[in-house]
Amino acid sequence: MSGHSKWATTKHRKAAQDKKRSAIFSKLSRNITVAAKEGGDPNPDNNAALAAAIAKAKSYSLPKDKIDSAIKKAFGSGSSAAAYETVVYEGYGPAGVAVYIEALTDNRNRTAADVRSAFTRFGGNLGTSGSVAYQFERKGQIMVDKDQQPDEDEFMLVVAESGGSDYEDAESEWVVFTAPGELAQVKDALEAAGIQTKGYELVMEATTLAMVDIGQARSVLRLVDRLEELEDLQNVYHSMELTEELAAALDE
Repeated sequence: MSGHSKWATTKHRKAAQDKKRSAIFSKLSRNITVAAKEGGDPNPDNNAALAAAIAKAKSYSLPKDKIDSAIKKAFGSGSSAAAYETVVYEGYGPAGVAVYIEALTDNRNRTAADVRSAFTRFGGNLGTSGSVAYQFERKGQIMVDKDQQPDEDEFMLVVAESGGSDYEDAESEWVVFTAPGELAQVKDALEAAGIQTKGYELVMEATTLAMVDIGQARSVLRLVDRLEELEDLQNVYHSMELTEELAAALDE
């Protein structure tokens, strides 16, 4: 496969996160806490955001006791109460690649300083609100185990009938894309049609892609890797065009 691939970007991002599994556990727990608190209900059956946060956590094998603890923290009091807020940072990395960051923080000043330092150190510039957001769009993403599903023609029909907007071959998985407000609805429809899902979440996908060479790609990913190491940052998205060939060269 040549050209731009959503999966090439997703695969490379998830591979990097898998290497930092211990660090991402705290991020996943924080995400669950905020989803539970903002949804106002500790029961994922009544809180779609919490259900999605738990599904994502399970895809990274976050233990059940940590999931339960994160939910309880959302409704604690005093020193045990959660005090996180959602903050978005935007900027440009090397080669003019747009970077969109979602954070959950209990200290805006600390997080902003850490993000600014990363951009400065790795050849980027932190921008103002709205400086790159227009280059991204929100989408739902559902992961499906390919081995336990029907053939592709039948699967394509089920996705269309379930309301999915697109899907992509992701080696051992299918990745189904949806409109952001229809994520839970499409997931339920897929499962009602006998399709087993592995996880689902809301993501940001770049609509304007920046073409880079291998050297520039490495520079961008050094910045992304540093940002993903910051505990307050939940998701780091970029507009770099990551082809299958470029992803393979980076893996080498």
